[in-house]
Amino acid sequence: MEKRLLGTTEVQITPILMGTWQAGKRMWVGIEDVDSIKTIRAAYEAGITTIDTAEVYGEGHSERIVAEALSDVRTRVEYATKVFANHLKYQQVIEACNRSLTNLKTDYIDLYQIHWPSGAFNSEIVPIEETMSALNLLKEQGKIRAIGVSNFSYAQLAQAASYGRIDSLQPPYSLFWRQVEQDALPYCIENNISILAYSPLAQGLLTGKFALGHKFNPEDNRAKNKLFQGENFERAQQALQKLRPIALVHNCTLAQLALAWLIAQPQTNAIAGARYPEQARDNALASQIKLSAAQLAEIDAIGRIVTDYLDNSPIMWD
Repeated sequence: MEKRLLGTTEVQITPILMGTWQAGKRMWVGIEDVDSIKTIRAAYEAGITTIDTAEVYGEGHSERIVAEALSDVRTRVEYATKVFANHLKYQQVIEACNRSLTNLKTDYIDLYQIHWPSGAFNSEIVPIEETMSALNLLKEQGKIRAIGVSNFSYAQLAQAASYGRIDSLQPPYSLFWRQVEQDALPYCIENNISILAYSPLAQGLLTGKFALGHKFNPEDNRAKNKLFQGENFERAQQALQKLRPIALVHNCTLAQLALAWLIAQPQTNAIAGARYPEQARDNALASQIKLSAAQLAEIDAIGRIVTDYLDNSPIMWD
């Protein structure tokens, strides 16, 4: 898989990244460690060398699973992890990074990200200058190679960037969820900040596997996802029907088509999760699909069947 530079750094990432929220188990149902390890390894063997995780995914469990899967090939992979909103004071950032280094069994993290802005989830308000000061120190020490932010608005991103170089933004972004295009994306293009899109398949909706009337386990985070509810869900089904013929032309799945469209957008890469090895291998194949300008425009228009009716809230869950 042809790699891309992360922002202005020398870190090279794959346009499809392996997402490992599910490997942490918390807020997911039916996840087994043995499957997670095999799946992460399968992603690597299929050419996905950039792995995204976070300290909050199972309180370090996801990071430890990543290490178990890839420690023997550490020099050939890129680790991206995150510090949570409740650890943004100077010393807390340092300690959180050290914990992540231990969990990942490594002495450096390729990309270290602020997972949510200060104040999210009722966390204490910490000045961004204080958090960035700690991140800049970690970068000077060589413990991290690049700094990124996640779930930041344009205004929050620009403020953080005034205290140090930000090389990536991780927003929710898919054909069915596109608020970032109106907010931070123009700034990212102008300042060469890589977009690492999470939920690139709208939490599985873009796979076409969930029919009208589908009910999630109440413990599954998707039970509260706005896209799976009411008229949003109905419009998504209409859009999926229009996408199917295009997928047929490319002899690919709906999921692969959605990923191919996303990584063709400016500055954009896709973090795709997977429970099982075959899903990871399928995700990797999306990087080989070449869409024409006309097809990209057609897919764009189909996606708007859903997105034109959504409110401006950046949060995907009720």
